[in-house]
Amino acid sequence: MSEILEITILGSGTSQGVPVIACDCHVCTSTDPKDNRLRASVLISHNNENYVIDAGPDFRYQMLREKVRSLRGVLFTHEHKDHIGGLDDVRAFNYRESRDMEVFCSKNVEEALHREYHYVFAENRYPGIPLIRVNTIGLEPFFLPSSLRVVPIEVMHYKMPVLAYRFFDFTYITDAKTIAQEEMEKIKGTKVLVVNALRISEHISHFNLQDALNLIHEIKPEKAYLTHISHLFGTNKEIEALLPTNVYVAYDGLKIEMEVNG
Repeated sequence: MSEILEITILGSGTSQGVPVIACDCHVCTSTDPKDNRLRASVLISHNNENYVIDAGPDFRYQMLREKVRSLRGVLFTHEHKDHIGGLDDVRAFNYRESRDMEVFCSKNVEEALHREYHYVFAENRYPGIPLIRVNTIGLEPFFLPSSLRVVPIEVMHYKMPVLAYRFFDFTYITDAKTIAQEEMEKIKGTKVLVVNALRISEHISHFNLQDALNLIHEIKPEKAYLTHISHLFGTNKEIEALLPTNVYVAYDGLKIEMEVNG
């Protein structure tokens, strides 16, 4: 039985976003809407249920822009602020849907959430704080509340473990620099791949363009999209001119639909 998996790019930028504060470069001053990049995040929609991967500082605006009326859960990739900084705003969904927000994350992220959002976990909680239920995950596949199967994939962000996620034949990878061969096996067979590509020049903790293209060449998806893009990379049009025919530049608001076998 065929179903539709819809992916919406909520943000395609780096930790600073694009434009960068106080920057006058040609990318940050571009008038092309595709060069406005919020912090990296995606919305996964399947069987009338919505999930987000990462809730960074732009989470509130991303939910408003895409008119998201219901959210079932949040999956975190890692504990950096540009990926967890918007969690407080899930309380709007708590009020609207009268339920706790399901959060799926590694033990490292769970510890970071306790530090950053200590008031959420306090014994005597202040009225109106976010209500979340943390589900600690490892590298074994698991199911979301709507029975959507998720395969976590460990990638390395320099020395920090980060979780990429696979849903059916769609894989989302951000903040990767290296991937062990055992984890690469989990990615093989992916038809649509979204992967980070920070810039053209080398970086210590992120794929650059060549790193991302090397991964795409090995996995051979039908389509690949570059995300987590820095203002140092270039404009959307400049990046497009550098890419093979099956590789595209992700941009905020991009929607990708896949027919999947449920």
